Amino acid sequence: MDYEKYIEKLMSPKRYRHSLGVRDMAVRLAEKYGADKEKAYIAGLLHDVVKDFTYEDMIDYANKNGFQLEEFIIKEPKLLHAAVGAYYVKIELGIDDPEIFDAIYYHTTSKADMPLLTKIIYIADAIECNRNYPEVESIRQKAFEKLDEAIFMVLKYTIIKLVSSNRMLHTQTVNAMNYFLMKGCKI
Repeated sequence: MDYEKYIEKLMSPKRYRHSLGVRDMAVRLAEKYGADKEKAYIAGLLHDVVKDFTYEDMIDYANKNGFQLEEFIIKEPKLLHAAVGAYYVKIELGIDDPEIFDAIYYHTTSKADMPLLTKIIYIADAIECNRNYPEVESIRQKAFEKLDEAIFMVLKYTIIKLVSSNRMLHTQTVNAMNYFLMKGCKI
């Protein structure tokens, strides 16, 4: 299947460009760190497959296909697309690969002790070429030097942003931050 043509029909032009950017960055990071480039390509390209669906359509999709969503994710719509997208890729596209599922599922929250592909998709989503925020250039550079430190930088940036705007923190994100702190990450 031509996944690029498939998602182009589901996404706005901006989201499609972002998905291509994540795909390209994920492949570069996979080459750098020895991950499976094909899986990085697929997970990067498809990570936002349902992001342009309405909230109601994502909830309906979950209900129709019988998978449970965490209450927190239901209440935080910006996180909903990751969980629903992981199932969508498995159910609709027939990609039954636990590494790809995990990478898509956790690309917004991260989690403690992420497998390599999950780390790559998490960071690729944050630093792809279309991203533009104050710390992005230093995080991009760090991503090709020390992947864990780059992830720590994104976690720190995200947590500060969420807390300063009075938004909830997912326990997986907090657990990921604590995991990297326990490993001695300091930036």
